[in-house]
Amino acid sequence: MAAARLSGAENRLVSLPLSRIRVIMKSSPEVSSINQDALFLTAKATELFVQYLATYSYKHGRGKEKNALTYTDLSHTAEECETFQFLADILPKKILASKYLKMLEKEKRDGEMREDDGGEEEEDEDEAVVESVVS
Repeated sequence: MAAARLSGAENRLVSLPLSRIRVIMKSSPEVSSINQDALFLTAKATELFVQYLATYSYKHGRGKEKNALTYTDLSHTAEECETFQFLADILPKKILASKYLKMLEKEKRDGEMREDDGGEEEEDEDEAVVESVVS
């Protein structure tokens, strides 16, 4: 019964739903059981991290001007701040679909050009090997 009261008190100290955090933690194949304290500490650490990310992004982004925090502020923080660079893949900068398609076309052309250049070098090397064997 003391554990039930402790759990209720912990719920009031965190905003994130502990049941959802438990589901996320259990989704890892390495986790078999989750201690209530570990669950609470994970929830609290997550809240503090999100708060820090939001505050930092707001202070260093355009959010101050507009009195709002935007996705652009978050993605800029993830790209520019060393502390948050691990989030760069999760919070990429937004680009228009047309720009993305142009980037893909350019990468495809560059890849084809590299293959063409690489193929000629391989042929030159093969000719040099054949010449040395014949000599």
